Amino acid sequence: MHSLTPPRGLSRRTLAAAAAAVFAPTLWIGARAQPAPPRVATPSQTEGPFYPVELPRDSDNDLLQNGSLAYRGGQPAWIDGLVLDLQGRPVRGAAVEIWQCDEGGHYHHPGDGNRADAAFQGFGKASVDADGGFRFRTIRPVHYSGRTPHVHVKVRLGARELLTTQLYVAGDPGNDRDFLWRNLAPQDRAAVTVPFRRSADGWQASFPIVVRA
Repeated sequence: MHSLTPPRGLSRRTLAAAAAAVFAPTLWIGARAQPAPPRVATPSQTEGPFYPVELPRDSDNDLLQNGSLAYRGGQPAWIDGLVLDLQGRPVRGAAVEIWQCDEGGHYHHPGDGNRADAAFQGFGKASVDADGGFRFRTIRPVHYSGRTPHVHVKVRLGARELLTTQLYVAGDPGNDRDFLWRNLAPQDRAAVTVPFRRSADGWQASFPIVVRA
C-alpha cells in the first residue's frame, strides 16, 4: 500500500478557482448580495456489474501501481475534483472510490473472466482533504464492447453511500451511441462529462461532485 502525492497537473489554487466559478456562494442582484440557490446534485447512475467482489489489497489512489507491479498500458491520466454538499461546503470525512477497465477493456471481476492485466489496480480509494479535494492516478478511460469510455465513481461518508455515478470523456464519439449517456437529460450529461486535457505528465481531468450529505 502506498500514498500518492506527486506534483499536481493543475494546482489546488486553479481547481479552487474553477470550483468557485461553478459553486459561487452568492448571486449579486443590483447592489444586494442574495443567497445562491442550492447546488444541483450530481446525477446518479448504475453501479454496473463490475464493482469488485473483493477489494484489491492495494486500494490506494494510484491505479498504475498494483503492489510491486507497475502498469505500462494505456494513457496515464490524473483525475481530481472536489466533493461538496448542496450548499457548496466540503464534505469532510468523505471517501471517493473509482473503478474502471484496463487498456484491453477488462475489469478485475469474475464476471469479466478475470482477464484484466494484473499490473492495473483497477480500483482505487481516496479520502477527501479539508477542502473536499481528491486525486487519482490512472489511465484515460477506454471503450469496450457496448460502452463508451467511462470511469465508475462512488462517494461514501462512513457507512453511508452518498452517490454512485459514471464519469465520461467530453467529445468522445462513442458517447452518442452509449445507452446510459444518451438517456441522461442534457444538464445531467454536462454534469458527468468532462474534458481530458494534456498536461506535462499525462492527461488531466477535473470532476466536481455535489452530493446530498
